[in-house]
Amino acid sequence: MAERENRRGRGRNREEETPEFADRLVAINRVSKTTKGGKNFGFAALVVVGDQKGRVGFGKGKAKEVPEAIRKATEQAKRQMIRVPLREGRTLHHDMEGRHGAGKVVMRTAPEGTGIIAGGPMRAVFEMLGVKDVVSKSIGSQNPYNMIRATIDGLQKEASPRQVAARRGKKVADILKKDDAPAAEAAEA
Repeated sequence: MAERENRRGRGRNREEETPEFADRLVAINRVSKTTKGGKNFGFAALVVVGDQKGRVGFGKGKAKEVPEAIRKATEQAKRQMIRVPLREGRTLHHDMEGRHGAGKVVMRTAPEGTGIIAGGPMRAVFEMLGVKDVVSKSIGSQNPYNMIRATIDGLQKEASPRQVAARRGKKVADILKKDDAPAAEAAEA
């Protein structure tokens, strides 16, 4: 029995040893359950975790005490991390939309020096991801859970030029090449 627990715990310890992840508490919600003996209070926490180099994840946790709920949410977020390719390590490669339920978010690339223009929960995701320049707008649901899920949905659609080139069987230079042919024809006329 002890041997089995030892094998299970081995991977988790390695994850906990690396303190490279930053976390941000997005929302805390006090919930109550009314029983015959009175009200039982609990807490639900929503946390975003990232390494600020292109990996991000979110998690939610419920417990009777706030610190325990935050701990559970952080552990879940570390298990559900996704990798997002960033252009120059500071912005997105292309504009995109993300949806979850009634929540819809629009994310756009931005020139250097723009900063993070985003509302509450989306800002936390971008900061933990390591994005420095982005313009985004949340449309529809203002629920932080739905906003974060919609943001993650959009970020999963992100494709770097290398990924697009590999999918099409071309070189990265062919994908990034500007289309100057129509401009040259207009200049001749």
